[in-house]
Amino acid sequence: MFAITVSEPGGPDSMRWTEVPDPVAGPGEVVLDVVASAVNRADLMQREGKYPPPPGASDIIGLECSGRIASLGEGVDGWAVGDEVCALLAGGGYAQKVAVPAAQLMPIPTGVDLVTAAGLPEVACTVWSNIVMAGRLSSGETFLVQGGSSGIGTHAIQVAKALGARVAATAGAPDRLERCRELGADIVIDYHDDIPAELKKATDGHGADVILDNMGAKGLAANIDALAPDGRLVIIGMQGGVKGELDIGALLRKRGSVTAMGLRGRPVLGPNGKGAVVAEVTANVWPMIADGRVKPIVHGSVPMERAAEAHTTLEGGGVVGKLLLTT
Repeated sequence: MFAITVSEPGGPDSMRWTEVPDPVAGPGEVVLDVVASAVNRADLMQREGKYPPPPGASDIIGLECSGRIASLGEGVDGWAVGDEVCALLAGGGYAQKVAVPAAQLMPIPTGVDLVTAAGLPEVACTVWSNIVMAGRLSSGETFLVQGGSSGIGTHAIQVAKALGARVAATAGAPDRLERCRELGADIVIDYHDDIPAELKKATDGHGADVILDNMGAKGLAANIDALAPDGRLVIIGMQGGVKGELDIGALLRKRGSVTAMGLRGRPVLGPNGKGAVVAEVTANVWPMIADGRVKPIVHGSVPMERAAEAHTTLEGGGVVGKLLLTT
């Protein structure tokens, strides 16, 4: 098969479409003929040598895909060769074939085509595991997503809205702020402004009950300031650095919590494993997609062998939703 490999850590020009050995399905795994994959910020970090795959995972980039089951490993039940699925991956998505634990497979949501489905597993599993399973977002609460026009952001806005939350989103340009509003955000804030002040102004001083943050250190102080009493800050990214100063006094006064949640390195099985997240997403988010409350947001697609172009586009900014790679 052919796959994208990285000659050495660096820019998009370090990526090559090269022939590599076919994967083999181990016990509890299936091999998929990949139809499409999608680009995530984590892929850029892996290409740069800053985000290595977890032990045992493929070193080929790619955290999600869609395709058809080509073969079944020992002990796999409930799936058959030829089934059309999408999958959450620990790696290997930028390829014509990929081996994946059967517990990380999902059916294609009703009303979604096979290519578009490739951009759903990573955002859906990230959003649900963080804002619901960890953040306990409930109807009537206020939810703030930092980076509302991103792949994660566009999905999070819609899911939080479907759950009955009041949704606030940040973005960096008027057109992206308007897109957040179109997706259901009740409050939109330019992230160049004073986010806590603007949020409190829009919520009569309340702030956010749950915040989903992809910046890490850079946004830590402002996020604590923006929390409502008993608020929950969930950090999923490090775009703004890994070390910051935490004002414990401010957190105590709000009875707040800060949680950092990764998805890629979780075990497959167990109560906090990827299989459990996938099962919850299939049961709770797929019906939202089927009835139209949540829609996949796709910025565009390119052939997988031109993945370097997609990385360059994402790095350049202005992408709304997901970029897909097709085989």
